[in-house]
Amino acid sequence: MAMEFSDQKQSSNELDLEEITRKILFLDKWREIFSYHRLGINNTTPQYHEGNRISADESADGTGIPQPKGQGHLPSSSLCSIPNPSIISSKLGGFPISLAMATKLRQSLFGSTAHAFSCDWQRACFQFRGPPSDPAFTLEVGKGGAQGIQMAVQGSIIKYLLFTRKGKDCNFHSLCAISKQEQDRALAAALAGILWAAGEAQKATICLVTEDTYITSTPDYSGDSFTERLQLFEFSKKDATEKFIYDHLQCFKGEGSHGVILFLYSLIFSRTFERLQKDLDVSTVHLLRPTAGGFLCRQAVLNMVLTGRANPNVFNGCQNGKSQEILHGVLTRSDIGYLQWSKNTSEDDRLSQVGSMLKTPKLPIWLCNINGNYSVLFSTNRQLLSDWKMEHLFDLHFYSGQSSEKKLARLTVDTHSHHWERDQCEDEKRPGKWFSPVEMVIRTKWREATIDWNGSVPFF
Repeated sequence: MAMEFSDQKQSSNELDLEEITRKILFLDKWREIFSYHRLGINNTTPQYHEGNRISADESADGTGIPQPKGQGHLPSSSLCSIPNPSIISSKLGGFPISLAMATKLRQSLFGSTAHAFSCDWQRACFQFRGPPSDPAFTLEVGKGGAQGIQMAVQGSIIKYLLFTRKGKDCNFHSLCAISKQEQDRALAAALAGILWAAGEAQKATICLVTEDTYITSTPDYSGDSFTERLQLFEFSKKDATEKFIYDHLQCFKGEGSHGVILFLYSLIFSRTFERLQKDLDVSTVHLLRPTAGGFLCRQAVLNMVLTGRANPNVFNGCQNGKSQEILHGVLTRSDIGYLQWSKNTSEDDRLSQVGSMLKTPKLPIWLCNINGNYSVLFSTNRQLLSDWKMEHLFDLHFYSGQSSEKKLARLTVDTHSHHWERDQCEDEKRPGKWFSPVEMVIRTKWREATIDWNGSVPFF
């Protein structure tokens, strides 16, 4: 009997051991899956990163990237489930980023090397909306800090398709009916044109991610497993810049490409740190503004995309601040303009009022900042801003970037002086009187205009 009980106990122990072993193997399987997708599962086994052995003990977040002691965790792609970015061969011919360059880049963006881009930035890229969510020239625009850059690039895409490309009619129908190849050409031309302007038509720099890592974390620089893998490519001709971008367009538009971050890096290196320092003033010392859960673009970034210069204000020229310091505004008219309206902005705040350089661009395209959300207004009539008679009655197309937006709103703007317009302006000042913010931002340019939405539902 004792022998039988002993055999049963041994058999039970073996079953328990088998069950434990099975569960361990099951957990190991899921650990590998989570580790592969970089979902933040800490792994106690040694990790290999680009050929260099790094133990998990050196990694504070389990990603195999050493973390400096005494600093908080950086936001990491390991917490975001971001697909791996498109990478290029390290032998393509660029030069690798250095620790000094990466440190200066992080300081210029965040004001500190202890910060990194949040998940919404890492997900952001330049991807066109596909059918059935046409029109085909519009980009997919997400929420978060990258939205302003995406919409500013959208304005440059419209500029190329309507007013720059050769052999095409400049009308709204042709804009909406572009092919995939025309999409790619437009995006490459838009990105190249912006970088070329930032380099003052002398040189452009493009950043791409490679398969190798060139710098490691230090007590003064915390790696993000992305910036440390950059190579920089310099071009002294605009056509060569555009061709290179076109050939590597997937690095900017692919899912998980970090395309907006790569473009922002390229924009800063094209502008150079020296020029950037001259553009900024005491009101803006770094390019991104921290908010809850992420970072937003300061005006200097938007101005750099629109004008090539990172001037941090929207008024014309230079003005004295409250402490009599010199504040830098916009010096010249650019191809694409800028309008802004916020229900919280006082009309008496002179520093927040957009000047004529941005209100009246060379082409009838405007990036709009409406209550902190970015959109684009444009006309297909190139003569709109060069012939005053054209501004009596005209159409503007409005794109908000919302995923639910199936077609663009067409707004008819009437600037004729009617006797009843004065009554309408008085109505706007009465408490409780509501108008669409889109109408309000248009009226910052055409003050007494009446606006017909032509059957579209007004955006609020």
